[in-house]
Amino acid sequence: MRPQDWPGAHVIQALLEGRSIEGLWFSRAKEYGANRRGKGFDRLQYATKETLFLSPLPYWKDLREDQQRERVAGLVREIEAEAAAERERTGIEPPGPAAVRAQKPHDRPNKSKKSPAPFCHAASKAVRCELYDAYAWFVGCFRQAAEKWKAGDLTASFPCGSFPPGRPFVTG
Repeated sequence: MRPQDWPGAHVIQALLEGRSIEGLWFSRAKEYGANRRGKGFDRLQYATKETLFLSPLPYWKDLREDQQRERVAGLVREIEAEAAAERERTGIEPPGPAAVRAQKPHDRPNKSKKSPAPFCHAASKAVRCELYDAYAWFVGCFRQAAEKWKAGDLTASFPCGSFPPGRPFVTG
């Protein structure tokens, strides 16, 4: 199955054809208010039609629309080829639309990971380690500056993107 054949909400077709996407926005606040007042309402009474216009990627903004669509088509072909190769390599087929629709959204998986969430999500373990090291450096610099600040040195240099701690309140 190709991505553009998948049922449900997606932007592939709009990107390939260069058109907008239309859908309904349900005002859950208005529905909640009507329920609280004991008023019954039609399913679409508090729905408004919305149109989503997709903007080109900044890197592609200078390309003509037909060139942008061709690049999207190329990316889709590339993704389809990678997925086919992965299925061939593993022998695992995706579940398909019927199986996805049959799932209940509040069910839990039969088996779940027990490991804690990572400090941050990154493309690789090496990048995650770099981010962790950068954060440790930031915290170290902040704590060092905060100690100076608390000792009365108001010229203490805090790392960019941080806020100095508040000064204690001094009564008159």
